Amino acid sequence: MYPLHEGSGLLLLAVLAGLQIAAECRGTPPCRPGFSEDVYKVVVPDITEKGQPLFNVKFFDCGRGGLVRFECSNPSDFRIEADGVVYAARGLQLPGVQASLLLIKASDDTTQKQWVTQVQMTTSTSTSQQGKEVAVRHVMSEDLKEIVFPSRNMDIQLKRMRRDWVIPPINVPENSRGPFPQELVRIRSDQGRNRPLRYSVTGPGVDQAPTGIFIIDPISGELSVKKALDREHIPKFHLRAHAVDLNGNQVENPIDIVINVIDMNDNRPEFTHQIWNGTIPEGSKPGTFVMTVTSIDKDDPKTANGLLHYKILSQNPESPTSNMFTINYSTGGIITAAAGLNREKVPQYTLIIQATDMEGNSMYGLSNTATAVIRVIDINDNPPEFTAETGKEVAVRHVMSEDLKEIVFPSRNMNSQLKRMKRDWVIPPINVPENSRGPFPQELVRIRSDHDKSRSLRYSVTGPGADQPPTGIFIIDPISGELSVNKPLDREHIPNFHLRAHAVDLNGNQVENPIDIVINVIDMNDNRPEFTHQIWNGTIPEGSKPGTFVMTVTSIDKDDPKTSNGLLHYKILSQNPESPTSNMFTINNSTGGIITVAAGLDREKVPQYTLIIQATDMEGNSMYGLSNTATAVIRVIDINDNPPEFTAETFFGEVHENRVNVIVANLTVTDKDQPNTPAWNAVYKITGGDPTGRFSVPTDPTTNEGLVTVVKPIDYESSRTYVLTVEARNEVPLARGIHSPRQSTATVSIKVIDVNESPYFEPNPKLIKLEEGMMPKSALTTFTAQDPDRFMQQSIRYSKLSDPANWLKIDPNTGRITTIAILDRESPFVVNSLYNATFLATDNGIPSASGTGTLQIFLLDINDNAPRVFPQETEICEKPEPNAINITALDGDLNPNAGPFAFELAHRPADVKRNWTITRISGDYAQLSLKIGFLESGIYELPIIITDSGNLPMSNTSYLRIKVCQCDINGDCTDQQHIMAAGLGTGAIISILLCIIILLILVLLFVVWMKRRDKERQAKQLLIDPEDDVRDNILKYDEEGGGEEDQDYDLSQLQQPDTLEPDAIKPVGIRRLDERPLHPEPQYPMRSAAPHPGDIGDFISEGLKAADNDPTAPPYDSLLVFDYEGSGSTAGSLSSLNSSSSGGDQDYDYLNDWGPRFRKLADMYGGSDD
Repeated sequence: MYPLHEGSGLLLLAVLAGLQIAAECRGTPPCRPGFSEDVYKVVVPDITEKGQPLFNVKFFDCGRGGLVRFECSNPSDFRIEADGVVYAARGLQLPGVQASLLLIKASDDTTQKQWVTQVQMTTSTSTSQQGKEVAVRHVMSEDLKEIVFPSRNMDIQLKRMRRDWVIPPINVPENSRGPFPQELVRIRSDQGRNRPLRYSVTGPGVDQAPTGIFIIDPISGELSVKKALDREHIPKFHLRAHAVDLNGNQVENPIDIVINVIDMNDNRPEFTHQIWNGTIPEGSKPGTFVMTVTSIDKDDPKTANGLLHYKILSQNPESPTSNMFTINYSTGGIITAAAGLNREKVPQYTLIIQATDMEGNSMYGLSNTATAVIRVIDINDNPPEFTAETGKEVAVRHVMSEDLKEIVFPSRNMNSQLKRMKRDWVIPPINVPENSRGPFPQELVRIRSDHDKSRSLRYSVTGPGADQPPTGIFIIDPISGELSVNKPLDREHIPNFHLRAHAVDLNGNQVENPIDIVINVIDMNDNRPEFTHQIWNGTIPEGSKPGTFVMTVTSIDKDDPKTSNGLLHYKILSQNPESPTSNMFTINNSTGGIITVAAGLDREKVPQYTLIIQATDMEGNSMYGLSNTATAVIRVIDINDNPPEFTAETFFGEVHENRVNVIVANLTVTDKDQPNTPAWNAVYKITGGDPTGRFSVPTDPTTNEGLVTVVKPIDYESSRTYVLTVEARNEVPLARGIHSPRQSTATVSIKVIDVNESPYFEPNPKLIKLEEGMMPKSALTTFTAQDPDRFMQQSIRYSKLSDPANWLKIDPNTGRITTIAILDRESPFVVNSLYNATFLATDNGIPSASGTGTLQIFLLDINDNAPRVFPQETEICEKPEPNAINITALDGDLNPNAGPFAFELAHRPADVKRNWTITRISGDYAQLSLKIGFLESGIYELPIIITDSGNLPMSNTSYLRIKVCQCDINGDCTDQQHIMAAGLGTGAIISILLCIIILLILVLLFVVWMKRRDKERQAKQLLIDPEDDVRDNILKYDEEGGGEEDQDYDLSQLQQPDTLEPDAIKPVGIRRLDERPLHPEPQYPMRSAAPHPGDIGDFISEGLKAADNDPTAPPYDSLLVFDYEGSGSTAGSLSSLNSSSSGGDQDYDYLNDWGPRFRKLADMYGGSDD
């Protein structure tokens, strides 16, 4: 793309725009998303490092803006980024002999569409750097313009000059139709010849809003645009290009790139007003200015796309000539071009003005129209003229219009019947055109009565538009009776008015019956058609025949539908794209019904048509009618007219033998029908090469690929390759007349890879029958395995895997099994005479494989176990009745080596047979009973000889433990006897004794504590007179706690320090200071049981002395009654009270009313000195 230099002239731009429009008219083929190449052939280095870029692929998304995700078929070796660059996922050493095939898939997450391309990679024997150059360059456009970073190998001054060089701007036409991404320029640095570089661009359109417009290939440096540009939105972009090495180090100074969006003629002129109003005095000379109309075009005003020319299309009425006005094609100024403007003949002109861009070029330019209404202003060009009459009548009539239509009240001078008939006359309606430009008031009709010849009358009208809403529209001259309209009427608002005219004399007396007047508003074409929808959506199946109905578009015109103003005609202005012909559809000009007129609808070629529909009133008259447009979008519905076709004739796959539920090949098909529909979804069927049904081909619901899957194990030794014939069809049948092509069938060649299979034992399990008791080192059997790998010369070794009883040994080479212990059928490891041992066979393959086999040994029973008595313990009563015990025998052997048994009491000791007797009940049971009448309680052990019935019978003496006990009437041992037998253990007896001792100690401590408490209480009562003991009146209430201000007081400060022992002071907050202090108990004198009366005084004196030294004695006044408040208090001490210091003149008689205890105080303090 080459830059377009400014100043090349408007002619060149006009030609370019014309060529663009011509190209659009011919029909640009639609952009199809996909890879730029079906097969890429690239050269890659022989040895690559992890993260090394190898090549890149290009994908065109046609500016849809969807997120395209890339995947490659070998993600373990290669990875592909979102920009299409493929890197080495790990260090590789690629073979240089044959080409490697890599599949790259692009998926659109929004539409679920997918595209696949192939990359054929070949290695180069040159250096890895040269390989990288070739790998990148094969996808670079050869003729793309380059921008090279300025060289840095020069002095500092020159470097600044080069950095300040102005890179010529890149010109990109707007509204490009792709395909995208579209290459613009290649950014290149000379440093890239010596080392691999990475290129990037920044700025608006890349990493700044609006993002995603431009992208750059980091390897080749190709800068591309991803979507169509809009000059009216953003006229230019300023980007900055960067070049760094693989470590991210900058190797070039950034350069600025300017991308200019070249304007294309894609915007019609828009008039600033749709209706322009102007005035011109009548009689004006030619060249008189009327008004200026203006139009705006959003295209570039510096090009022909935005240069407008104006033109008058029509003038109505064409009187006195059809060219009364002309317009300046550049400025839009309208002037008169001819004389003869006469308001009395033509009061108003209507001009249709057209504005066309491309400097008015009617072939390439876009145009639009507007209406100019020019009202002719009245001037005084008609003098008044007197009639021949005189008097009052003349004075009135000189201002009356001579040609004004009159409505005369019907005459009343006739019979009643005629009067009724005249009253029923129908007054012809008055027709008034809407939107009249005046001047107002405008006379309509004159109301007159024949009685005005003899007397003066007054006329009036009533009704809507006069004295009823909307008022003020019609007025009447009360003297002349001229009815006038006062403003323009709007038929779409009120189509007619019903008025009533009245005639009265000067006294207000009615002189005529009222008459009805109907005023019809005549429609003018002042409303454009309006489509009920601006965008109409319709569908048509592809392949539809001509005449197939598509849809109906409708438009509404507010003008009178009974006139041409409201009669619409429809027309298709344009069809996009014009493929296969430009007239694929037609429209009924009256109903708006759209049908097909040509065959060739193919969704795969043209999925959608856009029609511009025009509705024009005045029965489609393009000169006088008003028109409007709407868009009809016709979507071509897909049918199954494209069978699926395989992308290759033969597909290859490989699978390891014996593996199932694995995918061995992915079959890719292309279907031009609409994706993710039954006409696109593929169904695969194997038609040959799989007679045993070992494969199936389900469909991947996401990619539509056929997944060749192994469903039954495959044996390499049976078949080394499989060649399948697979047919692809759709979920729905093909459309009529469409047949499946050869490409709908493909061949799948599957190679079976041999693997080292496990040896197997045959038969497995192997059953042998032996008699138990075989001696060690006895040979049992040979248990060998077979190797299924017939084509591998491998040896098998054997080992023991499971031998629960450790009886067996296997030869590692021959598989010969011998015993290493005696086989015992009665062993707990033998179940139902069957012993299981598992052996392992391992080959010497790489890796080795192993298989297991089970040897089942059925052991035949021999008589090797003597019987024993059961049960071994029992109990019996002291007395013989009831006094029988049933016993049996247990034998580990099976019949006939077990029962029937023979039971016999041993001969020794002698008292056994003397005290007991045994009787056989059956072959397996015997009954034991006392022989004597009484046997002392106790435990006895009886020897019993039991013999089985084997061939060589075996005998055994078993001891039966019998407990002889006292029994109840039911023959059961009594409870007392059970308890005596049970007894108490030593531990239980010791525990009981300890509990008793602890309980006695607790009782003793409690008694001591109670005695000491009573002693203290008696000592204190001696110090207080019962009458003087006031403690009965002191009630202790629950402490409610102090306020929050009282919580932190240190109450210890209230005590007298000199009265407390240091070790008796508790920490603050431990106890309250008004509770009993903690001091050693004082030693009070003990009072004798019967004291002598003379000793009472001594006892009291000693008690008082002890109480004075006891700080814990009540009333605690020596310490706590009056708290110590510290030194320096202004109050005196209150520790002692007497009558001399309390004021003898105090009256304490009121205390006598408080009870006997306060009466004592009254006597003490209120009495005399006595």
